[in-house]
Amino acid sequence: MNARTLLGSGPSSSARGGIRAVLLLGLAVVVLVPVVYMTIVLNWSYSEGERAGVLQKFSRKGWIFKTWEGELAMTTVPGVAPVLWNFSVRDEKVAEALGQAIGTHVAVHYEEHRGIPTSVFGETSYFVNSVRAVE
Repeated sequence: MNARTLLGSGPSSSARGGIRAVLLLGLAVVVLVPVVYMTIVLNWSYSEGERAGVLQKFSRKGWIFKTWEGELAMTTVPGVAPVLWNFSVRDEKVAEALGQAIGTHVAVHYEEHRGIPTSVFGETSYFVNSVRAVE
C-alpha cells in the first residue's frame, strides 16, 4: 500500500470544478466592478452649469495620456483678485475653439464628474463641453 491509497486520490473532479468556478467568478468580479464603476462615473454627471470669465490658460498636459486643461479667471468687480477655475476638456472641437479664444471673455458649459479615480481622463472633475464668446 502506498500513501496515496491511504490518504485518498486527492480532490475529486467535482471539487476541482467548484474551485475553478469560484476563481472564475472572482476574476469576473475583479474585472467587471471597476469597468462598471468607471462607465457610470464618466457618463453620469454630478452637476452641470455655466461659468464665465477670461480664458487665461489652455494647454495639453500629461506624460503619456495627454489631456486638455484650462484656467478661467472669473471676476465680479474690477480691481478685485479673480477667482481661478480649472477645468478639463475631452472633445477636440471644443479644445480647438478654446485654443482660439485665449485672452477673451468666454462662457463655458461644463459637467462635473465626481469620483474619477485617475487623472487619465483629466486633471479636474470639471469637463467643459461647449464654449461661446461673451462681449
